[in-house]
Amino acid sequence: MPEPDFTDLPDLAVRTLGGSVMAANDELFALRENLVTPGPAVFDTTTFGHKGKVYDGWETRRRREPGHDAAVVRLGVPGVVRGVVVDTAWFRGNYPPEASVEGLCVLGHPSADEVVAHPGWKTLVPRSDVVGDAQNAFAVASDRRWTHVRLSIYPDGGVARLRVHGEAVPDPRLLDVGAVDLAAAENGGRVVGCSDRFYGSPGNLLAPGLARSMGEGWETARRRGGGNDWVQVALAGAGTVRLAELDTSYFVGNAPGWASVRGADATRDDLTDDGAWRDLLPRTRLLPDTRHRLVVPDAGSVTHVRLDVFPDGGMARLRLLGSLTPAGRERAGLRWFNALSAASAAQVLVAAGGVDESLALELAGRRPVSAEDLPPSVRATIVGAGR
Repeated sequence: MPEPDFTDLPDLAVRTLGGSVMAANDELFALRENLVTPGPAVFDTTTFGHKGKVYDGWETRRRREPGHDAAVVRLGVPGVVRGVVVDTAWFRGNYPPEASVEGLCVLGHPSADEVVAHPGWKTLVPRSDVVGDAQNAFAVASDRRWTHVRLSIYPDGGVARLRVHGEAVPDPRLLDVGAVDLAAAENGGRVVGCSDRFYGSPGNLLAPGLARSMGEGWETARRRGGGNDWVQVALAGAGTVRLAELDTSYFVGNAPGWASVRGADATRDDLTDDGAWRDLLPRTRLLPDTRHRLVVPDAGSVTHVRLDVFPDGGMARLRLLGSLTPAGRERAGLRWFNALSAASAAQVLVAAGGVDESLALELAGRRPVSAEDLPPSVRATIVGAGR
């Protein structure tokens, strides 16, 4: 299977995942919140307001003094950023000629003023040329976890959308509270393969909340030959699935007739080998516009799940509730800890107890670490109590 383009990864900043534009130094012509709106920007030639043409994006006034404009976005899901898209759709004579993007990693929920003034901002995309009415894509080379990004435009102008594509790296302590959705994008689940995405992105299956229309789900073209459509999902980590929810809400005349769910363990199996997959749910009849909640028999640990729909059709959400295995929890914890900023990693060690600040800073500075490198007093906090 070919490596996916970074735009195939989830948009960690989108509003439907909880992204928010916390601050902007100027938004006179168009609101900053539009940067994280799901879906493409729209344009109506007839819409004018008191301040001028109404744009579906963020637009600042014409700058008459030195400097530049900036907007700060809190990612809905913190994670490793693989690339960003500065989308200037419909901005043709009023787009910024240059832009840059920085990232910040902090713990907790700091205020907008605290985030803007934080000294820990790092460059993700250096100041680069931007063209108007286009999706300006920039790859990012960093394995750190980021919680916020700052878009700077030089000197002023309008941007329709800011897409921040990457891999979710949630705080693994949030996965210790009981059964969790191992497929959810906010927990680190992501689509890694799909047979067809003609009408809707398969990533919609893993979005939080209930779909509000058919357009917020995954839908394939009508199949005229043999075979069936499918989606392959990498889970938050190695885990045991106990309940599956196959939600066909809003798909009334185009729901699949049947579906099955299979799992595989990528640490032992080659996922391209059909024999690696084993049944979690056998082929099951589906109803239109229905949330099907189905108990999954104990099928052991899996890292990936494949949803097959027969023969084609659409689905709103896929939920796979269960828990991480001790090995899955350890791997998730180490990835999170090793991806934190040095200051945040030291903060975790100190807060967990038993580690003084000087040792915490020294250990944070020599990451990546293994579980054996961690002081026993904080090991369970990072890699889980089941180790």
